[in-house]
Amino acid sequence: MDWFTAPGYWLGRLVFQRALAGVYLFAFLAAALQFRALIGAHGMLPVPHLVRYGPFKRAPSLFQLRYSDRLFACCAWSGVVIAAALAAGVGDLVPLGAAMAMWALLWLLYLSIVNVGQTWYSFGWESLLLEIGFLAVFLGNAQVGPPVLVLWLLRWVVFRVEFGAGLIKMRGDPCWRRLTCLYYHHETQPMPGPLSWFFHHLPKPLHRVECAANHVTQLFVPVLLFTPQPVASYAAGVIVATQLWLVLSGNFAWLNWLTITPALSAIDFTGLAGPPPAAASRPPALWYAVLVGAVTVLVLVLSRHPVLNMVSRRQVMNRSFDSLHLVNTYGAFGTVGRIRDEVVVEGTADRVPREDGAWREYGFKGKPGDPRRMPRQFAPYHLRLDWLMWFAALSPGYARDWFGPFVERLLAGDRDTLRLIRHNPFPDAPPRYVRARLYRYRFTTWRELRETGAWWHRRLVGEYLPPTRLAEPVPGRDAVPDPAPDPAADATPSERE
Repeated sequence: MDWFTAPGYWLGRLVFQRALAGVYLFAFLAAALQFRALIGAHGMLPVPHLVRYGPFKRAPSLFQLRYSDRLFACCAWSGVVIAAALAAGVGDLVPLGAAMAMWALLWLLYLSIVNVGQTWYSFGWESLLLEIGFLAVFLGNAQVGPPVLVLWLLRWVVFRVEFGAGLIKMRGDPCWRRLTCLYYHHETQPMPGPLSWFFHHLPKPLHRVECAANHVTQLFVPVLLFTPQPVASYAAGVIVATQLWLVLSGNFAWLNWLTITPALSAIDFTGLAGPPPAAASRPPALWYAVLVGAVTVLVLVLSRHPVLNMVSRRQVMNRSFDSLHLVNTYGAFGTVGRIRDEVVVEGTADRVPREDGAWREYGFKGKPGDPRRMPRQFAPYHLRLDWLMWFAALSPGYARDWFGPFVERLLAGDRDTLRLIRHNPFPDAPPRYVRARLYRYRFTTWRELRETGAWWHRRLVGEYLPPTRLAEPVPGRDAVPDPAPDPAADATPSERE
C-alpha cells in the first residue's frame, strides 16, 4: 500500500498538528474562563434550560446526559491540558491508537460544548474547528506516514472555506464587485485590532488592490491546491499570507489561524525536512487503513450539501448540515456595513435616574468604548460577549435572548459576568439602574488623532435600553429587570423642583 501514505509530508503533518492543538488550547481556555456567565447553571443562557427541551439527537453532547458547572469546568480544563500535551508533541511519543484517542477526546469535548453553547457558540469557526479536528483524529502520528486521503480531505476543507467565502462576496454586497468594500470594512468589522485604524487610512487605490487580490485568493487560488507540486505549495503559501494579512488587520478569534493550519499541511517541506523518520515509511496497519478509507467515504458523501449550497444562488454562510459538524459550509462578510454603531452600557447609583445624572460607563475588553482607547489585540482568544455586542448594535433582535439577562447580572453585581468586562465602574456596590445607549462611531482622521489623542469619534444616536432596575424578587424566582419609573412620579418634592 505504497500509495496510502506520503512520508515526505511528515513535517507538514507535524506543523499542522502542533498548530491545531494550539487553536484547541485557545478554544478550551475561552470556554473555561467564560462559561459560567454565558451558559452556566446561573448564566445568561443556562445549559440546563436548553437540555430540558432539546433532544439529544439534534445536538449530541455529554451535557445532555448530565450538567453541572463543575462538570463543564472539568471538561474545559481537561481540553486545555490535552491540547497543551499535543502541542508539546506528546502525540508522537505514544502508540498510534493512543494518539488518535487523544485527538478524538478533544473533538468530543469541544462538540459537547458547541452543541449546548447556543448563541454564544454560533460562529462559523466553531464548526470549522470541529470539522478539522475530526480529520486530525485520522492523520496519525510519527509511527505511520501521513495518509494521502486525509491530506486531500484537509485541502478540501481549505477549498470550501476560501471558495465559499469568495462566492458569498461576489453574490452579496455590490461593493465587492466594485472593489470598494475595504473603504469601510476595517472600520466596521466586529472587533478592530491595533492596526485597523492604520489599515482604514490606507489610500483608496490600495484598498481596491486589496479587494481584487482577495477575489483572486478566494476564487482562483484554492483550485490550485489540487494541482501537482510545487504549484499546490505556492497556492497554500498565498492563502497563508492572505490570512496573516487578516490577522494584522482585525480580531477574528481563531478563524484565520484555523484556515492557515490545514493550508500548511498542503505545503511540501521535503527540501527543508530531510528524509522522513523510518517509522513513517512502514506499511500502515490494516485496521488503520480501513478506518481512514471509511472516513474518506463518509466525508465525500456528506459533502453533497455543502457543494449544492456553493452552487446555489441562495448560498448561505456558516451552516452545519449534521449535528456532529463533520462537513459544513462557510463564508464571511457577504455584506459589509457602511457605518458603525456601538451599544454603550452605563450604570448609576442615583435613586432617581435622570438624563444628566451621574452615569458611569462599563468598559469592555475588546469592543470600542472609550474613544481614546486604542483597539487591542485579542485573537486568537475569543471574547464572546464583545462579539455579540457588535451584533446587538446591528439589531436588538440579535440580543433578544441574552441582553436582558446581561443587564440583570450587572444590576446584581454578578462576579462571573463582571469578569467578562474590562472596567466595572461600581467596584463597591452594584448600580441602582443600568441603561444602554446607541452611539455612531467612526475612526478619527490623522489630524483628529494628533490633536485629541482619540482613535474614535462618537456621537449619540439614541436610546437602546431605558434606565432599568431590578424588580423585587418573587420567592422561588430570579429577579428580573424592571424599567425605571417616571422620575417625577418617584421623586421627593425637593427633587421635583
